[in-house]
Formats: sequence, structure tokens, C-alpha cells
Amino acid sequence: MKILFWGTPAFAVPSLRALDDEGFDVVGVVTQPDRPAGRGRKLRPSPVKELALELGIPLLQPERPRGEEFLAQIAELAPDVSVVVAYGNLLPQDVLDAPPMGSFNIHASLLPELRGAAPINWAIARGHHETGITIQRMVLKMDAGPIVHRVPEPILDDETAAELTLRLSELGAAAIVEALALVSAGVPEVEQDHDAATFAPKVGRDVARIDWSRPAREIACHVRGMDAVPGAWTQLGEQSVKLFRPRALPEDVVDDNGLALARPGEGRPVPGTVLATDPEEGVLVTAGDGAVLFSEAQPPGKRRMDVRDWINGRGIERGQTFR
Repeated sequence: MKILFWGTPAFAVPSLRALDDEGFDVVGVVTQPDRPAGRGRKLRPSPVKELALELGIPLLQPERPRGEEFLAQIAELAPDVSVVVAYGNLLPQDVLDAPPMGSFNIHASLLPELRGAAPINWAIARGHHETGITIQRMVLKMDAGPIVHRVPEPILDDETAAELTLRLSELGAAAIVEALALVSAGVPEVEQDHDAATFAPKVGRDVARIDWSRPAREIACHVRGMDAVPGAWTQLGEQSVKLFRPRALPEDVVDDNGLALARPGEGRPVPGTVLATDPEEGVLVTAGDGAVLFSEAQPPGKRRMDVRDWINGRGIERGQTFR
């Protein structure tokens, strides 16, 4: 089976390596053009390009994957099938149909749940206990094609989006090898239940802000879902601060100075109030119910750090209020 592989970020790298290791004939790799990165804004190749160069696989880097010239380049490679993993561009129908066996996508959720650009972030942010990998035949409608293979995976209680991404990238690599075997064997594909679809839009700074009025568990899930990029943030005075490594604590928490969280209407500190700053335990902040303990932070202009360093540097004190 001759494969045209499409991918750009590190998430796609294990899948390309697995296809090569399993002896598939990867006839070409399509990845995004080199982009400026770092302080010097020098052009940097994608992780997938770096692996393709290492493996000696022909590369295509169109600004937009369409047009007669690009289709002619695909035809010259003569793939049987396309495998797409976080490529970063929508593919038109003629490109999807170019390989005679069609095009298949590795998606990091159990479709039809969490269609869209950020399924891993939203699986955690919305408090899901399970996610997984779906291999689906690609159609023009986003993540709506028939399912070839699904592999469920639990979400750990304290897992961040960055950590789950690493696990699912390896799971996706194994799943695509299994899925291509199913396709070759003619195993029927299963149409999705479109009425059950949920969506996972791209995450950015606008959605990453912490809402302290939410329950403690929801805040903790949100923070883990935004970690490491874009990073959940809050306002402290005139500056924004990113917070990491949360732990939701129940309403009867008592801080190191003996301050119990009162019930609403009984003098309870407003949500976002810093209740305690303990170099060993973390920064304790009241939520809509209960409180959230944070063990890492990134003050403006600083690196991500243990809250111990933030507290010892007098960057945060009890009684301050995030908003």
C-alpha cells in the first residue's frame, strides 16, 4: 500500500514513524511551509518535515493544498491512500479523492464527540473521564466521515492537555496501522450519529481566562485543559498571570491560618480571593464553591515556576484577589 502522509506538528510524528516502521511505502509527505519561530523569527521546519528528511521521503509544502499543479504532484507520487494527522488545512474534495482508496484522518476523540480543532483541550476542560482516537474516512464536512476504527482511552484525574496529547499521539500511531489493515480487509465503515455530535473549537487566549465564579472542579478541569498552550490566565491587579497544576478542594477546606470557607451569604470570601500562600503546598484560591490549590504559575515576563519561587519573591500574598 502506497501512502501519502499529511501532518505538521509533533502530534503527527509517531504516526509517520509507525507507518515507516511497519513497512508501508510512504511515497510522500505533505506538511506546512516553514514558519518563522523563536526570538530571531528564523524559518523553522515542522516536526513532520524533520522526520521526513531523516527518512528520505519526498516532501511537498504548498501554501494551500489545491490547484492543478498540486494535483499533478500527487498524481506523480501515485499513492493508494492519504493519511492525514493534524495537517492544519482543509482539503478540497478533489484532493481527498485523488488516491483511489481515499483519505483517512486520525482524530483525537471518540467521534462524533468533539469534532474540531482542539478535542484534547476540550475533553479535559469539560471534565470528560474518557476520550480516545478515531480513524475516519475524510469528507468535506469537518470530522463527519464514516468511522473505520475507534480506540477509547481514559483521562487521568490530574492529566493536562499537553500530557494527554503525548499519550494520544502514540495511540493514534498504533490505531492507524490497525485501521489500514481493516480497510485492506474490506471491513465495513460505520456512519456517525450526526445528531450526537459535539464540537471542540480552537482554543486561544479569549477562552483561556479563568472564571472564578465556577465550581472548583470545573476551574481545575479548565486549567488542565488549557495547559500548556495557551495557558489558563487570570488578572492580578494590572497584570495577567498564568496558573498551572490545579487541585480542586471541597467547601470545608481550612487554610494554614485556620480560615474556613464560609457558605455563600455568610461572609464567604469572594471568588478569586487568595486564601493562603504556602511555599510547600501552593496558592489556595476560593472558587464559586470550594477552592483551588495551584502549585505552578507564570507571572508576566517570567518563566513558568513552582509557586514556592513566586511566593518567596513576594509576587503573591494572602488577601489579594484574582479577577
